[in-house]
Amino acid sequence: MPLDPSRTDSRPARLTSHDARQRLEHARSSRIAQLRALRDSGQSAADPLMSAQADAIGKVLKEIDAAFARIDEGTYGTCVGCSAPVPAERLEILPYTRHCVACQRRAAA
Repeated sequence: MPLDPSRTDSRPARLTSHDARQRLEHARSSRIAQLRALRDSGQSAADPLMSAQADAIGKVLKEIDAAFARIDEGTYGTCVGCSAPVPAERLEILPYTRHCVACQRRAAA
């Protein structure tokens, strides 16, 4: 891998599948712990806020599972919108993301 003088840190340009799996496992564990905390909070499952939070966490868990499938397929880290590589920095923050920032903005609009 050639050195890029514009990069001042030592992070790789791409995450390895091992690193991606570790980040996804951590994200999954965190979301499962959040779901348990919600259920153990004593609030009614019919509470709209609790229900919305549980739904949001459930959606992220599905995204995490889909990211594991992309690793297995060899497409992890490739934007589903434009087929460009998703920057490693974005994958470090959101290891389950399917889009680069530009495509995510377009999808949210």
